[in-house]
Formats: sequence, C-alpha cells, structure tokens
Amino acid sequence: MEAAARRVGTLFYLVHPNASTFQHAEEVPDYANEAVPVVIIIVILEMAVKLAMGRPYRVNEALSSASHGAIHEVGRMLVTGTMLLGYEWLYQYRLLDLAWDSLFTWLAAFVLVDFCYYWVHRANHELNILWAFHQVHHSNEDFNFATGLRISMFQKLSHFGFYQPLALVGIPLPAVLVHTSLNFVAQFWVHSSMGSLGPLEGVIATPSFHRVHHGANNWCLDKNYTSVLVLWDHLFGTYEPEREDTEIVFGLTQQPQTFNTLYHEFFYFGEVFRKARSMSTWTDSLKAVFYGPGWTPGSPRLGDPAKFPVITAPRTKYDPQIPRWQLLYIAVHLLVIALLQQQLFTRYPTASWVTVMVFLVFITCSVGVVTAMMDGWRWAGPAEGVRCTVFLLYARSLFATHVPVLDAALTLFFSLCAFFWTSHSLAHRYAAAKTQKIQ
Repeated sequence: MEAAARRVGTLFYLVHPNASTFQHAEEVPDYANEAVPVVIIIVILEMAVKLAMGRPYRVNEALSSASHGAIHEVGRMLVTGTMLLGYEWLYQYRLLDLAWDSLFTWLAAFVLVDFCYYWVHRANHELNILWAFHQVHHSNEDFNFATGLRISMFQKLSHFGFYQPLALVGIPLPAVLVHTSLNFVAQFWVHSSMGSLGPLEGVIATPSFHRVHHGANNWCLDKNYTSVLVLWDHLFGTYEPEREDTEIVFGLTQQPQTFNTLYHEFFYFGEVFRKARSMSTWTDSLKAVFYGPGWTPGSPRLGDPAKFPVITAPRTKYDPQIPRWQLLYIAVHLLVIALLQQQLFTRYPTASWVTVMVFLVFITCSVGVVTAMMDGWRWAGPAEGVRCTVFLLYARSLFATHVPVLDAALTLFFSLCAFFWTSHSLAHRYAAAKTQKIQ
C-alpha cells in the first residue's frame, strides 16, 4: 500500500526530499517506469467513467495514444543515458561543491531542472527538426489522461545538451536524475478536463494551463511550456491563460488522417526533408531544419503568424469506425505489449543485446500493426496473423516472461489469434477471388 501511495504521489511531485536523495546514480529509482501501472489504471478508469456517464470518449484515439506510450517507454530505456551524456565529465569542472544530501541541493535541482525543461520544451516547438520528435505528443485531437501517454519514442534524444550545464553549477548527477524523472512523471496529471484550480493557476502548471499549450488555435501556438513552475512562462513572455469564450481545438494545425502509430512517429521527418530540399539556397535549407515549423523564406524565425492556418472549433476529427470486438482486441494486445515492455525493463540489465533488440522490434511492429487496424488497413489481418505466428516461434525456444503459467497463457492466446487471423484472411481472399471470377 505504501509503495502504491508513493507511485501516485510521484504524479504530483509529492515526494519527501529525504526519500528521493541519493549519493550514487545507480541508486535512483526509475520513477517513470514505476508509475506505468498507476497511469494505465487511471487511463482505464477515466475511459470507463466517461463511457458509463454517456460522455464523449473516443476509444480508438485513446488506444492510439497508449501505443505511443508503450514504444516511448522502450525508447526511453535505450536512450536515457544519451540525455545526460558527458555530465560526469563536466562535473569535474563545477563552480560550486553542493552536498549530495543537502536540502538546498534538492531544492536547487528541482528549480533548475524545471528551468532547463522549459527550454527543452520551447526548443522542441521552435526548431523544426526537434518538432519532428515532439509533434507526436500534439497529434491527439482529444485532451484526456491518455494524451499524457502519447510521446515519441525518440523524444528523450531531443533533451541532450540542455541539462549538462547543471554539472558546472555543481548539481550532482543523482539529483538531476531524480528531478528529470519526477518532472517527467508530474506532466501526466495536467492532461485532463479538470476546471480551473484558482490561485494555483498562477503558481504551477495545471490542466487549464496545459490545455492552451495543446491548442491548434492561433492564440494557443507556442505558449505555456512549463512543466511545474509557471514562473518561467511569465518571465520569458510565453504565458497565455485559457479563454472561457473560445473553444480550444486540439491536435496539429495540419492533422494526419491516421491512427497508425508508426506513421505518426516518422512522417514529419519526411516533411522536414522535403521542406529543406525545396529551398533554393543552402542557407534556406538549413533554416528549414533549424528554424520554426512555420518558417518560410522571408519570414521571421518562427514564421509569420498572419500566414498560419486559421483553426477554429468545430473541426471534424479523424474517427473511422470499426467493430467493437476489434477495439477490444486491440486494447487487449496493447495490454500484452505493456506487459512485454515491463518484462524488458526487468530483464534489461542482464539481457543480451539480441534479446533487447528482439523485444524492441516486436513491440514496435506490434503497435504498428494493431493501430493500423483502426484505420481499416486492408493488410492488417494478414500482418496480424504473421505477427502472432512470429511470437509463437519465439516462445517455442525462449520464454517471454519466465512465469510458466503466464507464458502458457500467452502461447495459447497468440495461437488462437494466429489461427483466427490466418483463417479470416484466407476466407476474405477466397471471397474476393470468387467475386472477381463471377464478374
């Protein structure tokens, strides 16, 4: 019970400094991974409550967000070390010697990490190449707890270089690891439809504050970057309060019409490349990569707001309909993917690179196939049959979880799924061929 309470507390940065202060980096818990089960429960509860109350809730959008969360966690595990690469080397040249077990050091790390995150987040919006990572998070056309799961698998790569200056200030690496993790986890709760929190709106980031950040309306663009302390947005001129008389349109200004997770993860890199290639000079090509997403030749660094698309409510949302049993099927498989992702975290320290890559490729391909089902992709059925068969071939020689009962259940489950989708695909192919023959 105490462990569960601690995990819930991390969502709101409610941790005791003494309990989150460590001398060595390897002692720092993975707060983000610990929060995963709590986050999943909260997302499911929100979905169940809203559906039971008859309130609008698009399950397909939420499942798409959950799939991003699954591959983000795998990606985060692989690149977390890259985010703070060189930190310990820089720490040798620190200007101050701050005690690792001091309350002042803990508080200084809290404030400075939040300050650095403000600039990480702002850079992700103001540099087109970094927007290629971050646009995934903004592609949700709804705003709910599931939105907090929608993060690019490459997102942590964009953090490199922003926290390293804290080494020169004298902040020990364990303190930075603690606060970057807690800062990240605390961003989950602001993705909700909760109303104004009164006086707190002027102190910390809240759902109302963050809804503006996710808006595609012109007045919402490039606003409210703070993770915890709204002081930074006030100081640097990026604060914008929510407007009671204007409905916010969520999503991207040019919204991709798909739920396919892998498409959302990669499509914008192609957009950056095409934009850079279309320029007539090398200088403009570089600007297309390192200036804002809305930049065009002759405009300011972040683009000319007068030329931005005018987005107003209501805007039609991408919402293809598929049978409910398929949505349930996708939801179950995403839970299985989450289980495999947690297994990968558990085994990562001792697993071989072959095992890690097998898990990584399987999880990535899995979210690609099951989310393509929500688009009605014609090859989704055959691809799903192949995916389930591949799992069975792997499970024959190497256990997925090393829990005999669970491995047996997964083997049976994937066997039934492989049989169903293979039969289903063959039946459809036969019916199509028969129809063509009659014609």
